[in-house]
Amino acid sequence: MLITDLLTDRVRRDGSAPLLTCYDVGAGSRTELSATTFANWVAKASNLAVDELDLDAGNPVAVPLLREAPGHWMSLVWVMALWVTGAHPRLVAPGEDAGAVAVVGPAAVADPDAVTAGTVLACSLHPLGLGFREPLPAGWVDWSTEVRSQPDRFAGVPPTPELPAWAEPELVLTQDELVTQSGVADRVLVRPGDPWPTVAAALVRPLIGGGSAVVVTGGTDADLDRIRAEENVA
Repeated sequence: MLITDLLTDRVRRDGSAPLLTCYDVGAGSRTELSATTFANWVAKASNLAVDELDLDAGNPVAVPLLREAPGHWMSLVWVMALWVTGAHPRLVAPGEDAGAVAVVGPAAVADPDAVTAGTVLACSLHPLGLGFREPLPAGWVDWSTEVRSQPDRFAGVPPTPELPAWAEPELVLTQDELVTQSGVADRVLVRPGDPWPTVAAALVRPLIGGGSAVVVTGGTDADLDRIRAEENVA
């Protein structure tokens, strides 16, 4: 089974249970997504990627959002959506040409000249998935607004095991190699850091092992102790 199959299986077996819970302590926000809700966002993003952006299997997609907010649920939805379509995220440095498509966050909106791409999808990082209040740079697409009209199910061609899933100079993984990571069966607390360790801890390992993740951005040790108790984190 590939990672996309594991998400489908989780929805079938225990779709209403939490898969991902995201805290931003500084903003005072908490967002919880069940496997079903997460999969619904993934399906909508996958349909947008294929039907509107013409992405094909094997395509790399620049996701600066992963550097800005690696543990946000929007970032993880986009990673999974790319895997569902057979594409894969590409990490780009500030100012680097992002190619055909770039998925960015609010930081890029504040400095649009640093983004060079054919199509720019901007993610607000609003905890409830709302779009931007302020106008976006000319030609940019508000992902939260655009994605809502997409179908709730993705009926495209499923990925194959040999397709790339992650590609960095120091780490290259195929779709098949994603599921060789160790799984976690418990509810675990994740502190976001570099993109791949965060994606692996918050998404890949819980899907493999049947667990769930509580991703906490910001906060003190006291905040973490409180969240561990409230969320029943192992």
